[in-house]
Amino acid sequence: MPTYFQRPENALKRAREFIDVGKKHRALDALYDVIKSRKHRTWQKVHEPIMQQYLELCVELKKSHIAKEGLFQYRNICQQVNIKSLEDVVRGYLDLAEEKTEAAREESQQAVVDIDDLDNVQTPESLLLSAVSSEDTQDRTDRVVLTPWVKFLWESYRQCLELLRNNSRVECLYHDIARQAFKFCLKYNRKTEFRKLCDHLRAHLGQIHRHQSQQTSVNLNNPESQAMHLETRLVQLDSAIHMELWQEAYKATEDIHGLMTLSKKSPKPQLMANYYQKLALVFWKAGNHLFHASALFRYFHLAKDLKKNITQEEIQRMASRVVLATLAVPMPPNRPEIDRLVETEENVGEKNQRLLATLLGLNNPPTRASLVKELVRLGVVGLAPPQLQDLYRWLEVDFQPLKLCGRVMQCFDFINKWEECSELRMYVTALQDITVMRLLKEVSQVYQTIEMKRLLELAPFASAFYLENMVVDAVRRNDLQVRIDHKRRCLHFGSELSVSQQEEVVEGPHLQGMPSEQIRCQLVKLYSVLQRSVHLIRPEEIKDSTKELKMHIIDAYRLVCKKEHKKILERQQIIEARKEMLENLTFQREEEERKQMEERQQKMREAEEERIVREAEERAKQRSQREQDEMKKKVVLEKIELLRKTDIGARIFEGLEEEELERLDPEEILNRQVEQLDRERKEMQTKLKKQERKVDYMERAKRLEEIPLLQEAYERFKLEDQKFWQQKEEERIRLLVQEREVALQHKTRLSRMRDDKEEFLSKLTQDRYSVYKEKRQQFEQRLEEERRKRLAARKAERKEERREKFLREREEARRRAALEEQKRIEAERLSKLREIEAIKAAREREIEEKQRRMEEEERQRQEAEKIRQPPSRTEETSSWRKREEEPERKNESWRSRTRDNRESEKESFGRRDRDRDNEKDRDNEDNWRRRRDIDDEPPRTRAPESSWRKAEPDADRGSSWRPGGTSWRSGDNRMRDGGRPRDFDDRGRRDFGEDRRPPPSRDFDREDRGRRDFGDDRRPPRESDREDRGRQEFGRDFGDDRRRRDFGRAREFGDDRPARSGESDNWRSGLKESRGGGSGWQSDDKRPSPRKGEAAQGGTRNS
Repeated sequence: MPTYFQRPENALKRAREFIDVGKKHRALDALYDVIKSRKHRTWQKVHEPIMQQYLELCVELKKSHIAKEGLFQYRNICQQVNIKSLEDVVRGYLDLAEEKTEAAREESQQAVVDIDDLDNVQTPESLLLSAVSSEDTQDRTDRVVLTPWVKFLWESYRQCLELLRNNSRVECLYHDIARQAFKFCLKYNRKTEFRKLCDHLRAHLGQIHRHQSQQTSVNLNNPESQAMHLETRLVQLDSAIHMELWQEAYKATEDIHGLMTLSKKSPKPQLMANYYQKLALVFWKAGNHLFHASALFRYFHLAKDLKKNITQEEIQRMASRVVLATLAVPMPPNRPEIDRLVETEENVGEKNQRLLATLLGLNNPPTRASLVKELVRLGVVGLAPPQLQDLYRWLEVDFQPLKLCGRVMQCFDFINKWEECSELRMYVTALQDITVMRLLKEVSQVYQTIEMKRLLELAPFASAFYLENMVVDAVRRNDLQVRIDHKRRCLHFGSELSVSQQEEVVEGPHLQGMPSEQIRCQLVKLYSVLQRSVHLIRPEEIKDSTKELKMHIIDAYRLVCKKEHKKILERQQIIEARKEMLENLTFQREEEERKQMEERQQKMREAEEERIVREAEERAKQRSQREQDEMKKKVVLEKIELLRKTDIGARIFEGLEEEELERLDPEEILNRQVEQLDRERKEMQTKLKKQERKVDYMERAKRLEEIPLLQEAYERFKLEDQKFWQQKEEERIRLLVQEREVALQHKTRLSRMRDDKEEFLSKLTQDRYSVYKEKRQQFEQRLEEERRKRLAARKAERKEERREKFLREREEARRRAALEEQKRIEAERLSKLREIEAIKAAREREIEEKQRRMEEEERQRQEAEKIRQPPSRTEETSSWRKREEEPERKNESWRSRTRDNRESEKESFGRRDRDRDNEKDRDNEDNWRRRRDIDDEPPRTRAPESSWRKAEPDADRGSSWRPGGTSWRSGDNRMRDGGRPRDFDDRGRRDFGEDRRPPPSRDFDREDRGRRDFGDDRRPPRESDREDRGRQEFGRDFGDDRRRRDFGRAREFGDDRPARSGESDNWRSGLKESRGGGSGWQSDDKRPSPRKGEAAQGGTRNS
């Protein structure tokens, strides 16, 4: 059961008391209870010595997991109050662990040196161990003494890094510990731990990227944080290079490049120089000479431009290294075009070159040719020693195949003797390969066949096997066209003239191309020459054909220009539609991803909650189990104390330490007690037996008398055995001598047959070899025939596959075009159907509007009939004259009606055809009026005839001037012209002109009026109620037999102002009274008034 302290000082005091009596485990438990207690979570000054004592006990007892728990608890205590205390505690903990590990290392080495007997170094035990295992004494000692402390120190580093990760307050301490861990791996050569450490640091960096929103998280945008990370990665890279872990070194360079790209500021020049130098070494160890040279090129420029106190010797050394590294880059292979489509070992490596180029800050991967050009352009070759300048000239400029290797060997001697630049010697092997390849290429341009012996003389530093291997590699990479003739020991350059291996690319010294490469371009050259000849022989025909082709192209364009223009105009719409579709798809995808992310986060939260609950349960179980164990331990200790007071218990527990006593349980105590009793009983029995042996005098006397007799028998047996051995040894020697004599006789006999045996074997070998050659020739013939057959079959199969693919693609294109055409036709049909439906809907709305307006007019007419009374003649006459006093208002009324009813006139124009169908009686008579009105109407105020004819189909003037007629205006319109004098008329004489209208459909009794000409009257008729005429069959009613009257100036019809409210029809009653009064008054021309029924009928028609 844990002990709780009111004050932390008491726990520290109690722990020191336990340490004084040798009970370190009890002291560690006491301090751990204080650290994990919630009561003491507020940091105090006494917490630091408690933590130091706690970690010291953990180091001595090698309890790394308990130290980890204490450190995490202490971080929670002092993180917000005193973070410096945590740094001091962690540094002290690691220093103590390193001291213990170093002491264990010295102890391990001393244990090997301390040997008991220097004369007998190899003991039997050491010999047996060396026979059954490969370890020596030092390895076994390290495993026992040093390895536990090394493991403890590694766990301490790892736990401290996990403790301090992603915390900006202890970021400097985190990087210091990481560097110490790299030194630890390098010091003890721990490669596995080094890989794990690199993975941990990489995982911590990824966590920093993911958890940027935390309060104490490290800000990677901070220049100081970026500098510390870069320095740590450079230490990692340096350690990986020293341990020769090149894969980890490459990963470290990737991390360094990622941190540099993350930084907004450019890194320090010293840091970049170190980075390029280490990266060049990594590339060289990886066998990538191209990027090794490129990295050295970057390092050379950086050091030359930014280093202030650089000497000429340093520049010469760096330039020499750059030149040799560039010349040592292997020449790129000339592969056919088909190799780009096939996965081979060469082009698989090229896929990673772009990534490697980004590590160097290059946009495109470098090439050997580009590096050589940069050497010349920037003058790097001129900064190198003269011997290296000559090496560049011999390998890249001069064409001297017979003297090439001899001159290059002089440069190799110079490089080997240059002690100041010993690092240049590593390029000699690569330069030898380049020299041999350049020699083979130059020789292939001069010779068609060369002996191997002659080629070896040209390359004195190369062996026959090495040279043959280089030739095979060159042919495999398509660098050379050469065949090896082993029978004649020579090389044949070139291949079939009809075959071209690749496009010829000139690199380095070049004299001429191979015959197969030259014949490859013959057809192209022949075509060019014939084309120029045709242009010289027939220039006019070619010009005419070109012009005709041009006109044909123009005509073809004109046929489709509108369609193409329409497509171009529709292209923007299609693009916008596709953009909208893509945006919708993107939005849907993002929405789905967001939902999936929410689901994953929800699952993670649930899993985290379950984990927290499970861990809490496990901690509760562990706490209860620990309390039970402590209770049992307490009971056991009480029992032990009771047993110690007895004699048996004192003997049982004698020599046991405190730790062993704590691990005992009651059953084990009982077993120990039983074992002690058994041991005492056996000892008693042994004592009794000894006493019995002392009492047996008779037996002892016999044995004393027997001893001299046994000694005499032993001496006798010894002499007999010696004689027997001598006899057997003499017999063995004799048999060996006889066997040797027989062997010599056999040797002499068989030596005479040696020549016959050799002759027989040679003859048998020759016969077998001739049979072998014949069978091999037959096999090669069959192999060649089978190869030709398979190549022909493969070619036919590829043709059939291409034909089937072409047919499939064409059928797919035709099907796709048909589907698109069907979609287009369907879309046009749907659009036409929608237009037809829209037209039908508009027509239905117009019919409804017309019906509604007719009903409204009918209702107004009925209301007007109810309130209308016959006016007097006097009122009619006076009122008719009064309206002539206001010509201006009269002239403007129809214009206002035209403006007000413009929308209704536009709608009525669309219903003209249906009106003709509804009024078949008036079709023929209205045609002439409609044509005239449409032709004569000005463009700005043109309105359809039906807009005013529908409202007043039977008349084109008012009815008040006719005899017996009623009011020529209705409603409020009659009130506007009241009070005008009768004799006032400002209108001019009206010219009725020639009347081109068709005759009326009725018979009239007489017609004493002349032909009427209304002139250019484009105005609609006046809106008035006609009650003096019956139903008309067409337009105007000409049933007026009065004499012609002079009305003065022509008045425009329809220009009547609306009647003013409050006016009455008294002008009509006054007019009737002046002419005789009454409803049946007669006009001056003795015309009777219309009957009541006819008047009512006309009024209904006008309405």
